[in-house]
Amino acid sequence: MTTRQDQRDARVADTATKATKGTAKTAPPPSGPTTRRVPEGDTHERLVCDACGFINYENPKVVVGAVAVWDGKVLLCRRAIEPRRGYWTIPAGYMELNETTADGARREAREEACAELDLIDILAVYTIPRISQVQILYRATIQHGVFAPGAESLETELFEWDAIPWDEIAFPSVHWALDHYQQAEGQAVLTPFSNPPGATGADPASVG
Repeated sequence: MTTRQDQRDARVADTATKATKGTAKTAPPPSGPTTRRVPEGDTHERLVCDACGFINYENPKVVVGAVAVWDGKVLLCRRAIEPRRGYWTIPAGYMELNETTADGARREAREEACAELDLIDILAVYTIPRISQVQILYRATIQHGVFAPGAESLETELFEWDAIPWDEIAFPSVHWALDHYQQAEGQAVLTPFSNPPGATGADPASVG
């Protein structure tokens, strides 16, 4: 036997069901570049959006920096961040959008060592395929010899060549740059160096 209360309960339940169906939402299908394939006319696999055809090109990162000196001593920064926190490096880092390599090298010195640099020339261009990185490093002098630790440095210091803490250098490419700087000493006109013979930076410590 169906009572009026039962009928009212049934109508309420039916209304709730319809409301739920009207507001229920399903997750939208994935969008953006989600399919990895070789686009027409290309030679490498890329992430492609099947809906609009957008191709996500991934290209090497560019690092800029400088071997900077004052009074014959080399400026090094002890890293306050990973990777290789606590190890010594030259002021260097990734380029930002819309800046030149020279502007980027000066900015990195400002950020890491609170130093203003006078750039002399390009010391070296290194390629590290393992991490898809190109490094463009300058020879430079420190304006007025003024420097101090920036936010990314635990400390900064000028080192005589024989006092450089070689066992605590952060990355192989820093070794290369310091060695090449010494080789170039006294050369007014310099052809930029490249990776030392056989060196690829394949050591895991070569990031950054």
